[in-house]
Amino acid sequence: MANRIILNTTSYHGKGAINEIVPVAKAKGFKKIFVCTDPDLLKFGVSAKVTNLLDKEGLSYTVYSKIKPNPTIENVKEGVEAFKAANADSIIAIGGGSAMDTAKAIGIIIANPEFADVRSLEGVAPTKNHAVPTIAVPTTAGTAAEVTINYVITDVEKERKFVCVDEHDIPEVAVIDPDMMSSMPKGLTAATGMDALTHAIEGYTTKAAWEMTDMFHLEAIRLIAKHLRGAVENKPEDREGMALAQYVAGMGFSNVGLGIAHSIAHTLGAHYDTPHGVACAMMLPIVMDYNKEFTGEKYKDIAIAMGVKGVENMSVEEYRKAAVDAVRQLSVDVGIPVKNEKVREEDLDILARDAYEDACRPGNPRETSVEELKELYRKIM
Repeated sequence: MANRIILNTTSYHGKGAINEIVPVAKAKGFKKIFVCTDPDLLKFGVSAKVTNLLDKEGLSYTVYSKIKPNPTIENVKEGVEAFKAANADSIIAIGGGSAMDTAKAIGIIIANPEFADVRSLEGVAPTKNHAVPTIAVPTTAGTAAEVTINYVITDVEKERKFVCVDEHDIPEVAVIDPDMMSSMPKGLTAATGMDALTHAIEGYTTKAAWEMTDMFHLEAIRLIAKHLRGAVENKPEDREGMALAQYVAGMGFSNVGLGIAHSIAHTLGAHYDTPHGVACAMMLPIVMDYNKEFTGEKYKDIAIAMGVKGVENMSVEEYRKAAVDAVRQLSVDVGIPVKNEKVREEDLDILARDAYEDACRPGNPRETSVEELKELYRKIM
């Protein structure tokens, strides 16, 4: 079976990269742009860094910002109607995973109206047409939604998140400018950074991993271990390092999948509205410990990438523990809580069942069960 890599057609990186947006929009013939962003980015003037550029060049646009932190089916449906009402022909998505995922779903449905029932996009949907032409501009260093073929939508009615995987949803252009991330508060920087680390480590150990994605994931782990603490303190060089790290992680995991840390994180977000990055950070060392005997020598590479000294002289048990401990320490250092007080024993049946049915679960290196997943939840109670 052939291994496949899907990436953006074009991506721009580094300080000032947003200045490429207008030339790209003009070159692609955008006439009426649908700017998809979240209300806080509007409120605090982050989205204006892009819309001011559009204003200066006289490019027409409409702003849609009815997006929740865990975007819902209703957010998407309203966005589709707003896109139609605006007579838009293109999308600029500005934000973190919530804005990106909403924009992806809108873009897919506009191009494939037979999937107007948002739930029909769950899993690998057989869409025929590429999404509306999209430029993705991340404002967080974590989700890598700008370079992935995945998006996640919350079904409020059923209290679950569902993962959509579609090669047609990847933005044509990604613009990764660390200046767009400079206003992130410490907590969000930490959470999104740990999400990126979860992407890198789960992508490196997933069943579908191979040499090219391994290269991406190990470099992402190294960059995150080096830069996340400084990014939380808003140091410019570390902001730039994390902007690159999360994108590199996305280049990998988008093509090989993830594991049960993400399956569990999705349920915590759907049931308790736990921020996704926080949920990932809580679960990552627990899941790493659970998976350790099914990962060969990969934890040795992870420990080295995390900056652990003396790994070459460690036994298998020692370097596996060192890798888990290094991840746990980074999470503590950036202020992620280790417990989720909202998780209740009476919820474990539905939580574990939903995690087992999650699209990320089959990629986990260790086969699991509903009962074993319950035990993993108990470790954060």
